[in-house]
Amino acid sequence: MNKILNFFSLVKFSHTIFALPFALIGFFLAYEKTQNLDIKILIFVIFCMVFARNSAMAFNRFIDRKIDKKNSRTKKREIPSNKISEKSAIFFIIINILLFFTTTFFINKMVFFLSPIALIIILTYSYSKRFTFLCHLILGLALALSPIGAYLTITEKFDFLPLIFSFIVMFWVSGFDIIYSLQDENFDKKENLHSIPVSFGKKKSLQISFIFHIITSFLVIYAGIFAKYNNFYWIGAIIFIALLFYQHKIIYENNLEKINIIFFSKNGIASIIFAFFTIMEIII
Repeated sequence: MNKILNFFSLVKFSHTIFALPFALIGFFLAYEKTQNLDIKILIFVIFCMVFARNSAMAFNRFIDRKIDKKNSRTKKREIPSNKISEKSAIFFIIINILLFFTTTFFINKMVFFLSPIALIIILTYSYSKRFTFLCHLILGLALALSPIGAYLTITEKFDFLPLIFSFIVMFWVSGFDIIYSLQDENFDKKENLHSIPVSFGKKKSLQISFIFHIITSFLVIYAGIFAKYNNFYWIGAIIFIALLFYQHKIIYENNLEKINIIFFSKNGIASIIFAFFTIMEIII
């Protein structure tokens, strides 16, 4: 049981709530377009999200194992602390990648053929902080695949509205990842790792994060106007945007101890609430 719990901890399974609600939005956007509510495909979408995220998180932890061991904040993670061996981590990654590809095979040909590209993007984030401060946007792009990917499972074609939701995810995630990375600014400088805090410092990083969340808010509003959504959507949008900027109120240059509260709770809650009201708008 402890080994299983260690793997759940390795991939931070509870953090699936960040992207999964937006995958559900993408699926129900496809339902809105086609009136095809395929529960089997919905289950496959959820499995794809879990397997892809497990692959990405475990790969990230494996690639960063030596760096994590040097960092006082991360040295107790499962691989550096030997709770999970390197061989076990590699095996876990391979199994989840195979399960991801297998699941996409049973969805449709388009999703299956695009799955290697999606996986490459998802895994690239683990290396990106070694060469560019744009690593936050790469992480945002990886999670942004969830709405459009889920949409393709039913429609097998790209459309404008799910792409808007993908851009919402990209700038939302990139913005809060900048805030999260402030914790490691000094360590990353010593290790020659790249991030927006390393390149621009705390004050400018918080400003950039704020700008990203302004863009996110604009896209949320634009999506509602474009789709001509009514009350349910706008209730979710207002709550989402309010929680988005609430984190900027309680995080400022010298008050970083609340980062984990914001990262884990506020953004997860915002994602679930926004998805709930958006889906209610679509199906009612």
